[in-house]
Amino acid sequence: MGWNAHITVACVVERAGRFLLVEERADDGRLVLNQPAGHWEEGETLQDAAVRETLEESAWDVAPTDLVGLYAYKPVHLDHGFLRVAFAARALRHHPQRPLDEGIERAVWMSREELAACVDRHRSPMVLLAIDDYLAGKRYPLDLVHHLR
Repeated sequence: MGWNAHITVACVVERAGRFLLVEERADDGRLVLNQPAGHWEEGETLQDAAVRETLEESAWDVAPTDLVGLYAYKPVHLDHGFLRVAFAARALRHHPQRPLDEGIERAVWMSREELAACVDRHRSPMVLLAIDDYLAGKRYPLDLVHHLR
């Protein structure tokens, strides 16, 4: 039982054909692209975690609208994997003066084509896959996720 997976959340936010992404420093120092994403914390719903992470990493308030998908990924260089819960979300308000999380350089809006042209800069294969699923209409009701207390 030495293997474990980290549960993360992400938001796919589209506005006028462009997607909200963040440039962040990976552990190896590279500048990579990712959706606003992060770890689910104790006491939060998955949706609350996605809203919090998006605000902390991009300075955008968002409202989740749908579940896009679940993505399991195990990088070969790590001893753990990730289960990402990706939500579609609507951009509500930008807070340009808000400081971003440590390691986040900036938030950027990119088209699918711009993102596909730089796959070597993606944090993981989950980044483009979630956008492609979103564009393919893969959207599920938020009440698919149940939080039991």
